[in-house]
Amino acid sequence: MRLRGAIPVLVLAALCVAMSFIPPAAKLAHDTGSFLRARVIETDDSQLTLTGLVEYGTQHLKVEMLEGPGKGRAFAATNELRAQLDVDKKFSVGDTLTVTWPEGGAREGDVLVARDHWRLGWSYFLFGAFAVLLVVFGGWTGAKALFSFVFSCFAVWKLLVPLCLEGWSASWISFATVSVLTGVIMYLVAGATRKGLSAFFGAMLGVGASLVLAHFFARVMHVNGATMPYVQALVYSGFADLDMADVFVGAVILASSGAVMDLAMDIAAGMAEVRRHIPNLPRFELFRSGMRIGRSVVGTMTTTLLLAYSGGYLTLLMVFAAQGTRPLDFLNSTLVAAELVKTLVGSFGLVLVAPFTALVSAWIYRGGDLKEKNT
Repeated sequence: MRLRGAIPVLVLAALCVAMSFIPPAAKLAHDTGSFLRARVIETDDSQLTLTGLVEYGTQHLKVEMLEGPGKGRAFAATNELRAQLDVDKKFSVGDTLTVTWPEGGAREGDVLVARDHWRLGWSYFLFGAFAVLLVVFGGWTGAKALFSFVFSCFAVWKLLVPLCLEGWSASWISFATVSVLTGVIMYLVAGATRKGLSAFFGAMLGVGASLVLAHFFARVMHVNGATMPYVQALVYSGFADLDMADVFVGAVILASSGAVMDLAMDIAAGMAEVRRHIPNLPRFELFRSGMRIGRSVVGTMTTTLLLAYSGGYLTLLMVFAAQGTRPLDFLNSTLVAAELVKTLVGSFGLVLVAPFTALVSAWIYRGGDLKEKNT
């Protein structure tokens, strides 16, 4: 591996380290303790009441601490069930969970609060397996893709989210974040080549079109963003001034950007191969080749986007079906209208990125005598 190829990865790693030191968003409430791992050694469900399919009440536990100052010691803990399937959890003997450890420490006889199942162990394993598979399959390109994945996570969590909470326009912050991520990813995948440049500009034109369309249709269809998960919790946590309609548009841009980048690179790479084999192909014919490549890919990509979004609201469709609601009725509901805007605006961006990338690529590949190793 040449040092020149490793420099972008080293720069990206340095940026990830630098972003890790960025202070988090200002907290409106502070935790009074830390979350530590424990193992359930006894359970008492006598105070739980079953009502239909849900339970409510207090589950009493005895747990053995697996870390922290109380490691190896047993404590009583309580687990509150509120008859809410989406947030309730019930523990069994042998489960590993997290408990709230008081800030001043726990004494004999103190009762801890059970928080949730411990899942990070398997999460680390899953990410490690994904990283190994990506590197083994993709080699150096896979390693660069892994770094771009990590960089994207840092950019969203350390930059996009805090700035949105500070009151910045979520749609424009999302657009700026996607612009940076697109540039980084295209550079890592294609390098400083015409192919990477074509894919970048094609993708950004598609994302820009999606931004305009999302703002327009969210306004005319009266989609205010309240359908997104945890909006009410966010508003009542002290962020009542946030423009949720703008946050919704930002979410649309962020969600569709990956597919847009993928399609732009597919078309740019295909046109690069056409130019490699037919160097003197006229610009208009090169553009037509890009359009034919785009037509072959757009159909599956738009369906991919539809299925990806459908998976997120499958239970909603099941509820409408179980209630016998007519399609014309539920299509007009706020929840479904919001998902329609997400799906169709994202699909608009995908369809538009094909001619945009073909046009930009035809202009770049036939313009000038830029010497590159991989076009």
